[in-house]
Amino acid sequence: MSVMKTALTIAGSDSSGGAGIQADIKTMTANGVYAMSAITALTAQNTTGVFAVQEVTPEFLEKQIDAVVTDIFPDAVKTGMVSSSALIEVISAAIKKYGLKNVVVDPVMVSTSGSKLLCDDAIKTLKTKLFPFARLITPNLPEAEQLLSDSLVTDKSSFSSLKIVSPSDMEKAARKISDEFGCSVLLKGGHNVNDANDFLYGKNDDGSVIEKWFNGKRINNPNTHGTGCTLSSAIASNLAKGFSLEESVQKAKDYISGALSFMLDIGKGSGPMNHAFSIMQNHSI
Repeated sequence: MSVMKTALTIAGSDSSGGAGIQADIKTMTANGVYAMSAITALTAQNTTGVFAVQEVTPEFLEKQIDAVVTDIFPDAVKTGMVSSSALIEVISAAIKKYGLKNVVVDPVMVSTSGSKLLCDDAIKTLKTKLFPFARLITPNLPEAEQLLSDSLVTDKSSFSSLKIVSPSDMEKAARKISDEFGCSVLLKGGHNVNDANDFLYGKNDDGSVIEKWFNGKRINNPNTHGTGCTLSSAIASNLAKGFSLEESVQKAKDYISGALSFMLDIGKGSGPMNHAFSIMQNHSI
């Protein structure tokens, strides 16, 4: 009887299937782990925007996590859209209660279409209650600027108006965020118009420092809905399978490049990538 590694996504549902738990489950499956989910919110959205959000109650989120973890213990956990402090508190308590490991936090604050997905009061809770449990957090440039703009991060003198515009800025920002919150940081450069290079700063399991650039070829594909969800889920999948943090990031980068390179074109706005590209290639579809 075969045994699969397992991963749990704790995130919002995307009714159009390109981001959120739908993207996470597709990604985890394509990366060879058994995917489970705990839904933080229902959204009415498509490739053009988010039209409505209905949060679950903290009590129901807790029930979902308890039901999963007490039956199928996850080898990794990925968190995505968690829009309120109360829900973040539930996740933090569950991680502590069950000793969950390989936690990858995607600090989702704004959707690809520009819709705000995180309440202001929840940002502090995210940083103080969830980041300390994270093996890795994966902010993009606007999210990193938001983290740097808040009072918990000091010494902002090296940043011009808190804008991250250069590779040197990215390195400084990742170090500051990592040092402040005690977790490794993959600062994603996908919002940089010149490249798609990401910078990883943090620590290996043996305590050694990681400082590594992951250079990516910019793919001229306007359909980027769900890229952040997909990358963080792929990293969590690889951590679940026992790969190192650096290996997990590199494999995730390779996967997302393949998914984008398929050039799927669905929807009237910023469409999704093809999470099943490798399956379709193998079956000549």
